[in-house]
Amino acid sequence: MKPGFFEKLVDRLDHLDKGSLQTYFLRLAREKGLMETIFQALEEGIIVLDSAARISYANRSAEGMLGFKLEDAAGDPIAKYLKDIHWDLVLDLDEEEWSQLVRREIEITYPQHRFVEFYVVPLTAVDENEEGAVVIFRDVTRERQSTAASIESERLHALSLLAAGVAHEIGNPLNSINIHLQLLDREIGYLDDQAAAADLKELVEVSRKEVGRLDTIIRQFLKALRPSLPERKPQRLESLLKETLDVLQHEIRDRRMLVETDFAEKVGPVMVDDTQVKQVFFNVIKNALQAMDDGGILKLETHLTDRYVGVVVADNGAGIDPDKLGAIYEPYHTTKAEGTGLGMMIVQRIMRDHGGEIEINSEPGRGTRLTLRFPREDTRMNLLEAPLRADG
Repeated sequence: MKPGFFEKLVDRLDHLDKGSLQTYFLRLAREKGLMETIFQALEEGIIVLDSAARISYANRSAEGMLGFKLEDAAGDPIAKYLKDIHWDLVLDLDEEEWSQLVRREIEITYPQHRFVEFYVVPLTAVDENEEGAVVIFRDVTRERQSTAASIESERLHALSLLAAGVAHEIGNPLNSINIHLQLLDREIGYLDDQAAAADLKELVEVSRKEVGRLDTIIRQFLKALRPSLPERKPQRLESLLKETLDVLQHEIRDRRMLVETDFAEKVGPVMVDDTQVKQVFFNVIKNALQAMDDGGILKLETHLTDRYVGVVVADNGAGIDPDKLGAIYEPYHTTKAEGTGLGMMIVQRIMRDHGGEIEINSEPGRGTRLTLRFPREDTRMNLLEAPLRADG
């Protein structure tokens, strides 16, 4: 549409015959249809607001990001969907508030968890006679995930370099200390004063335990940062869970834990490295047991979706504070007195190498529910049925 076409049409409206008027309006309709098609095809969300900051137009992308339909939301204040913004100041082109909205990123939890960047263009900035504003959205969730993955990769690379130095500088001295403690323990056995010998043996035993603890930390650190590629074979996750429970059966029995299982039927084999996946199960089940007092309830479940085989490990323990939930994969982050803080880091690495996912839901005082999702080899695709043709 040429600039000024609409204004010229309005000026000549009284002088147009019926046929010409119809032609002009058909042209307007085609132009509007073209613009509507363009707006609906954009990945960016677009919302047009009136002078009172009420929604007058939204394209499909905006509807999907904010979780509404235009026919239902038309006339609603934008503050219903985007809170904590002084829209009256924005529409008045308040310089201070406008400077804050040049580029803003927000987190949306409904209808889907995502991060959205948006900015507002008051229509008075285009035409002083126009009122209202246009809000433009862009989904930046993938960019944030890509940035987070890049940062994590760099962090792991730096830790890997550190691990090589740790193994060399600490591992050899620890081995030497352990050998000398064994020699010292042998010499103590030759003492005539049995009471003194017993005290010395106790001190040596404490020292050996601490040396063993340091050695365990180093080995776990190296295992976390120098992973081996998974050797995948068809495995039944239910069987791997049962084998892991067998390893932990003494701790479960001694602490009078109750284990409840609910394994779904018709769950076929999954292509995984059985040793690595059992390590995952051992770490998450061990965490669940340590989170509960004696007599707690451990629940193990498996379920099937179109894309994944899910394994759920749930406990009724202390739970995790929301502000600490995001740090559980960080090295040396632990809430246990004797924990190394590397278990969940290893779990995350193995699940990532298997193309899997981890979901954690926790409530302080009520327990934690952890879900491990392993990709199915026989992934089912849900296809829409083709419409029937008119000719049969």
